[in-house]
Amino acid sequence: MEKSQFPQYIAVLMLLALSLAAPFGMILLSTVLGKRGARSKIKDTAYECGMIPIGEGSTRLSIRFYLVAMLFILFDIEVVFMYPWSVVYKSMLQDPATRNLILGSMLSFLCILFAGYIYAVKKKAFDWKS
Repeated sequence: MEKSQFPQYIAVLMLLALSLAAPFGMILLSTVLGKRGARSKIKDTAYECGMIPIGEGSTRLSIRFYLVAMLFILFDIEVVFMYPWSVVYKSMLQDPATRNLILGSMLSFLCILFAGYIYAVKKKAFDWKS
């Protein structure tokens, strides 16, 4: 006879109900208990360091900004891949079969990373002014 799997999902369903009830409850409570009053136009304007906002809120950024941001994320993620390798490196050296394999795999990974960095430097991807 198969047992029902429903008891295993009770905690998940309770979390789902709480995650749906919390924001709607907060909105409901803020409208019921909140102060109701006439809001002036000056109260609804954005506050930017004590200056009255003039012009558009968002300016267009150069494509170089996004290129440098993507390259930073790319190299940052590749550095994050080195942490698990460094954690298991000492224990992997104990096994003679994997001793050269783990070092070779990381060296090839770093060579590919360095080749990408050289390519980005040659293409002047890190130059902000051009």
